[in-house]
Amino acid sequence: MAIEAGVLVEQDDAGIAVVTLHNPSKRNAVTFAMWTRLAEIFTEFRDRTDVRTVILTGSEGNFSAGADISEFPRLRSTPEGIKAYSEAGHAATIAIRDLPQPTIAAISGYGVGGGCGLALACDFRVGDETTRMGIPAAKRGIVYSELDSENLLRTVGLPKAKLVLYSGRIFPLHACRSMGLLDDVGEDGAMAAAKRLAHELAACAPLSQRGAKLTLEALVRDEAGARAGEIVAAQKRAADSEDYREATASFIEKRHPVFRGR
Repeated sequence: MAIEAGVLVEQDDAGIAVVTLHNPSKRNAVTFAMWTRLAEIFTEFRDRTDVRTVILTGSEGNFSAGADISEFPRLRSTPEGIKAYSEAGHAATIAIRDLPQPTIAAISGYGVGGGCGLALACDFRVGDETTRMGIPAAKRGIVYSELDSENLLRTVGLPKAKLVLYSGRIFPLHACRSMGLLDDVGEDGAMAAAKRLAHELAACAPLSQRGAKLTLEALVRDEAGARAGEIVAAQKRAADSEDYREATASFIEKRHPVFRGR
């Protein structure tokens, strides 16, 4: 498939979509056009029943070195430009974080700054021996956004989030794993491990996964009361679904279930 605005989208027959950041000469630094395109892609995925799991990765050995700073003099030189750029990054992060389907970041090489922020917006992060992650805001004179700080905090906890943001360090693989920036490490590469997890998730009941994600996100954001109606509706939809009946039948018949998301 063609690369559009620095982002490639592919999908296999199992319903696994792979979204690849493609700006390899700059270690896949994210341009304004790429932020915008990511928001479009993940928003469009929301209502796609054929998309079961999404992997976000980068091309040619790196996830992403962050925002493409070479654009800043042109795009962030005025208050209006700064606002528009920030809104594009925010929209992309929200679209990834709030996607109902499971998301996995496959992080080889650098996943730093805005690249680390994109990875933190995913449900899971998988790395390999080349993985390096961090947020060098303290070395750039930047106060990290509330959204990205929230995603970091709920991933690694308060003391480690402070270490990441106060120090601006780029952490090697073992530190990324020990502090919780990574959920898994693939000895045969981040993408290979991410695809194994994606196939496992894609074989499960989509309505159950969507309902679980809705419930967990509401709980972690202290929104369970406000979203109680949505949660009950998700539970009812799953209980009334063909997939629920298929799960019961396959158990009785001692076979693997085939879920269709309906």
